[in-house]
Amino acid sequence: MSVAFVKEESAETAAETLLPDRPISPHPNLVTAAGLKAMDLQLQQAREAYDAASSIEDVNERRRQAANPLRDMRYLNARVRSAQLVPDPTSFDTVAFGATVTFGRDDGRVQTYRIVGEDEADPKAGSISFVSPVARALLGKAVGDVVTVGGHELEITAIS
Repeated sequence: MSVAFVKEESAETAAETLLPDRPISPHPNLVTAAGLKAMDLQLQQAREAYDAASSIEDVNERRRQAANPLRDMRYLNARVRSAQLVPDPTSFDTVAFGATVTFGRDDGRVQTYRIVGEDEADPKAGSISFVSPVARALLGKAVGDVVTVGGHELEITAIS
């Protein structure tokens, strides 16, 4: 868009206020109850940030401050609308969405992850997305099963 048709002072300012949409995954938007609650909270926070930015008098600063919350609101609205709530597993015979799985790696490390939706995945906090290579290899497997991911063997030791 030409800067001549917008009120921003420069093309740089225009680029700061017209952020591209966050990409939406082509995978089904499966979520746990906690994941849906977290998305609702993030959406509320984005609305609050947008409302706060809307009260800024300087038009260019207002647009700069509103750009991220507006983009987040578009993304989160789409994700909440498309969310498919998956109840927690009732059986722990096999690895399923929402289950926590512990496995040993062939290098001796032991790791534990909960398999969750894409938006709630945080490997550092102990959760991985159901579309990640590790989760895809583990889904449907039982304690004692060995899977290979990236040339490494993982042996399932517990499911909860």
